Amino acid sequence: MMRRIARLAVVLAATLLGACAGVDPAVYADGKPALSLERYFNGTLDGYGMVQDRGGRVLRRFHVVVDARWEAGTATLDERFEWSDGERQRRVWTIRPAGPGRWTGSAPDVIGEARGTVSGNALNWKYVLAVPVDGSVWNLDFDDWMHLIDDRVMLNRATMSKFGVRVGEVTLSFTRR
Repeated sequence: MMRRIARLAVVLAATLLGACAGVDPAVYADGKPALSLERYFNGTLDGYGMVQDRGGRVLRRFHVVVDARWEAGTATLDERFEWSDGERQRRVWTIRPAGPGRWTGSAPDVIGEARGTVSGNALNWKYVLAVPVDGSVWNLDFDDWMHLIDDRVMLNRATMSKFGVRVGEVTLSFTRR
C-alpha cells in the first residue's frame, strides 16, 4: 500500500512540474511570417497595452514608443512609456545574438540577463524585472511571448510571477510605423 502511495506521489509531482514548464517555443517553428528581430525591431514602433492583476482587473494602461536601432549585430530598443495615470518611464534594452534562434538582453531594471528564443513567428523572453510596488521593489519573473501577426503588427503577452505564483499579466500590441 505504501508503495502505491509513493508511486502516486511521484506521478502527481511529475505532472505538476510538467504543468509549470510552459510552452516550448519549438511548437511555433512553422509559424508564418517568420520573425526576424533585425527586421521587425528596426525603426519606430508604437505599443498599446495594459497591466492586469491575477484576477484580471486592469491596473494600468499605457502607450509606449520604441526607437529600435541595430549596430554591429546589437540592438538598442529605447522604450518610452506614458502610463494612464500620467507617469512617464523609460527603459533601454540592449539585445545581442546568443546562437541560432537565441538572444540575450539587458536593461537597467532587468535583474541578470534576459534570455530569448525565436521560433517561427514567435519570440519567448524569460527575465526578472525590478518593479516598483507600493513603495517597495518586487523582482518579478516574466514569461514574455511575442507573436508576429504580419509585417507591421506583433501581439505580446507576458505573465508575471513571484515565487512561482502568477501575480498578473501584461498584454500589448506593437505596430511598426
